[in-house]
Amino acid sequence: MSSVISANRSSPTLTFYAANTPNGQKISIYLQEAGLPYRQVDIDLNKGEQKRPEYLAINPNGKIPALVDHGEDITVIESGAILSYLSSRYGPLHPADRREQWQVQQWLHFQIGGIGPMLGQLWWFRHGSGSGNREAIERYTREALRLYGVVDRRLAESTYLALDQYTIADVAAYPWLRTHDELRLDIGEYQHVLRWLDRIAERPAVQRGLAALRRPSHAAQDATHDGAEA
Repeated sequence: MSSVISANRSSPTLTFYAANTPNGQKISIYLQEAGLPYRQVDIDLNKGEQKRPEYLAINPNGKIPALVDHGEDITVIESGAILSYLSSRYGPLHPADRREQWQVQQWLHFQIGGIGPMLGQLWWFRHGSGSGNREAIERYTREALRLYGVVDRRLAESTYLALDQYTIADVAAYPWLRTHDELRLDIGEYQHVLRWLDRIAERPAVQRGLAALRRPSHAAQDATHDGAEA
């Protein structure tokens, strides 16, 4: 595991265990959006660091991401739970209205239960499996495109996924839905999704969040935030 400090405003109370995957990118983007000081610990999945005893003590499931809030003495695993915890605990991207909060939660869970698993399976059969399982690729391609269609219809009536304002539902869905080229999905008919992807890609905090997981550890020592963005 390699450790980097991704904010230097103050001594960070948050430790983020990360890798450059869509689920890791969600948390990196949120931390940048919120302007929260944090310590980033990079987990090398190819070396199996996520299965080592010292990491399993943090996340028994042996997956990334994980977050430790040292100030609250709380460890949170699962990317959706981490987003919900951070937004409710620290405020940014968390609507005050209870009805809006549940609107956010339902679209967050739509990503967790639908977009992530289906696109993840498609990625596996396209890039990870050596079987060339045509039936599986066709099945997950159909389901992935169906989900893009659901999102497209939603974005035809709403500026962002859950509300007319940017929320953690968008933070969660964006890293997955941006992978359409890698998954060899033609999403040209989903114009609302394409505009939404472009809008989110332009956000400086999103760019910083993605970059924080791509850069070598030694290059991130002096990275800072500009603060939260609405």
